[in-house]
Amino acid sequence: MTEHSEPSGLSAEEAAARLIAVGPNEIPHTSKRSLPRIVLSVLREPMLALLLVGGIAYLVLGDLTEALVLMGFATFSVGVTVIQEARTERVLDALRDLSTPRAMVIRDGQRRSIAGREVVPDDLLVLEQGDRIAADAMLVAASDFQADESLLTGESLPVGKRVHAVGDRPGAPRPGGDDQPFVFAGSLVTRGSGIARVLATGARSEIGRIGQSLASLDSEAPRLRRETTRIVTLCAIGGGLVALLVVLLYGVLRGGWMEAILAGIAIGMSMIPEEFPVVLTIFLAMGAWRIGKVGVLTRRAAAIETLGSATILCTDKTGTLTENRMSVAELWVPSGKTLTVELDGIIPDDFHGVVRTAALASAIVPSDPMEIALHAAHGAIAASDARQATLAHSYALRPDLLAMSNIWDDGDALVISAKGAPEAIAALCRLSAPDHAAMTTAVDAMAKRGIRVLAVATATSPDRVWAPSQVGYQYALSGLVGLADPLRASVPRAVAQCRQAGVRVVMITGDHAATARSIAAQAGLAEGDVLTGVDLAGLDDAQLAERLKTVTVFARIMPEQKLRIVEAFKADGEIVAMTGDGVNDAPSLKSAHIGIAMGKRGTDVAREAAAIVLLEDDFSAIVQSIVLGRCIYDNIRKASAFIFAVHVPIAGLALLPLFLGAPLLLGPIHIALLQMVIDPVCALVFEAEPAEADIMSRPPRPSTERLFSPPMIVWSVFQGALAFALLAAIFLVENWAGMPARELRALIFFALVSAIVALILINRSFSASLGVALVRGNTTLRYVFAAVVGGTALILALPAARDLLKFGPLAWSDMALSIGLGLGLLLLLESGKPWVRRFLASARRGPRTGVSA
Repeated sequence: MTEHSEPSGLSAEEAAARLIAVGPNEIPHTSKRSLPRIVLSVLREPMLALLLVGGIAYLVLGDLTEALVLMGFATFSVGVTVIQEARTERVLDALRDLSTPRAMVIRDGQRRSIAGREVVPDDLLVLEQGDRIAADAMLVAASDFQADESLLTGESLPVGKRVHAVGDRPGAPRPGGDDQPFVFAGSLVTRGSGIARVLATGARSEIGRIGQSLASLDSEAPRLRRETTRIVTLCAIGGGLVALLVVLLYGVLRGGWMEAILAGIAIGMSMIPEEFPVVLTIFLAMGAWRIGKVGVLTRRAAAIETLGSATILCTDKTGTLTENRMSVAELWVPSGKTLTVELDGIIPDDFHGVVRTAALASAIVPSDPMEIALHAAHGAIAASDARQATLAHSYALRPDLLAMSNIWDDGDALVISAKGAPEAIAALCRLSAPDHAAMTTAVDAMAKRGIRVLAVATATSPDRVWAPSQVGYQYALSGLVGLADPLRASVPRAVAQCRQAGVRVVMITGDHAATARSIAAQAGLAEGDVLTGVDLAGLDDAQLAERLKTVTVFARIMPEQKLRIVEAFKADGEIVAMTGDGVNDAPSLKSAHIGIAMGKRGTDVAREAAAIVLLEDDFSAIVQSIVLGRCIYDNIRKASAFIFAVHVPIAGLALLPLFLGAPLLLGPIHIALLQMVIDPVCALVFEAEPAEADIMSRPPRPSTERLFSPPMIVWSVFQGALAFALLAAIFLVENWAGMPARELRALIFFALVSAIVALILINRSFSASLGVALVRGNTTLRYVFAAVVGGTALILALPAARDLLKFGPLAWSDMALSIGLGLGLLLLLESGKPWVRRFLASARRGPRTGVSA
């Protein structure tokens, strides 16, 4: 193309008028939430509200330490949540940045560089290799034009484009597929040049439609948040009722209503389990930190726990299962020899010719992924295959001949190297029927394995005059080069682990069915059907739901179809994790229960829409995330069981003296001291518990299973009730025997501490024996136990501490009784655990018991 032959394009006045009429070429801005609005929405969370109320209540009671601790947790939670919420607001900004690059247009007969947002319909875009296309357009002139549309389609290879011809039936412009006249915003020109007339800008473009669907989607609300809201509400009601009962009993039985109110507030605060929000905040924050050490960025911490319950993992192919780079996978020469090229493997001399010819038929400085791979393969043999030649002339790819050639001058002769579609090269070589059949057999064998095949040939010019076209030479077939996007080495093992854990892995890709099926087989995906985008479009929702049961690979899928697949799985009750890296993946990433984006190769749009980002693009990190997610869920249940259990004896001991007319055992200071044991145990000890041995050999928990299930609550209350029964027995016996009130208070307090230690140990493991639970590695637990022993020793040794707590001196026999109560409780619960597990299993729906869930 020459500049004087170019059309004049729009005039400046026409362009300005259209810009006013249709608006700028950018994704429409959605109303952003201001920082105050985000903060207010966070403060309305019941979990956070409980932290704040608890902190204020302790402040009113004068317990500054506990108030500051709760306020600190509240501030931390607000800060983290606000930062995460604010980051999600950037997703459409990232999409706008991608969709509005600068553009070269023809206006008033002159080429002008303008901001991408100023491009309007019917503008003429001038496109060169390396340009990011600013709008959806139709090619009116082109030379050897190829575009990388992977951001929109997920295909790993560039697609060839042709000029729109007169008489073409106007079809709906859709990205993907060779030999089309349409180009799309956000795509990259990888070869050639052209002029395209703009068809759609802004929200009307393909990338604009993705942006609009992304803006209209809400991220999946974490189940953990819903469960927490429910249990916190119930516990708050229960704690309030207990506090009211204390006030009434104290006031009616003893008079002194002011003292009754203060006692009720103190006991009520001890009953409202503020440990729950602390546990959830700490567990998820620490989980995000732990998973970050293996290369996973958590943008929404609750997603880690949700990932542990995932039942379906929808994975993209390009850049997720594969390395998103082309490499030479197989070589064939006319003698019939075939070579499978291993990574960093040695290429024998017999195959040097076909590799050298393929590289010489490529651009000197390649940008096309296939040509990059050919140069890389040639580089591996270059030391033993050194040649000195200069490029003299090139023949470009044409629609009527899908081959290209380079003429090299080595000083003695002109050598022509050609590569292209096997049929085109076969025609140039004028192959005999037997030779053509042998080549076709080799091509078909590679194609069945999902390998992209190029044929290469060479010729020598009889003189130093170039022929008008490639067909003017006598070519000899050099062989075939098979190229593939290699599977990541870690993928097969990761997929196998997912299957063992009951997580079904399905592939959703824009690539061809044969390629997708081949990669799925290499990755170890379960055998199943292949459903193409065309077939999917003909299915209604009920038919699609039925097909989902047998399909393993979805091929040639369009962006909106990815979203439909995710929504269909969700409608079927599955917990869906979705991986992806392109703009086309963003809506489905946001819609899925857990969106997982690639960090290195992923686009900003995909990363911002996802809940989890794999920083090193390592698919196996998903398995580690699943392990951590299940471990977090298990440990939250362990901590929750402990919280439920430990509050039963505290409540019982608070109420028992009121019924008997005895002095109160537990005042605000005792409860605050107990919280110094309970809080770190809940927030730190159980968080650091290692994973259960069967964590990746059991199926995902049912989607209907509640975090705080009735069987788990029954088991926890049973533990607490047994502890209270033993404590109450000691209290009644010693009170009947006339033990002084201060000594009795000290005895019961230390016995309660001993019982708390027993409850910690019994809840460390769902199924392991007591011996195993005692030796399981947990450094934090050792520190807590050391602190408990040290604190007990200080209280016993310091008279001032005993006076502050209103404790009397205890004999060693009394301390032995306290310790014995803890050991007895531990043995009773451990011996009864199998019976309780069987009982709860028979009373519970689902595959697993409340104890082992």
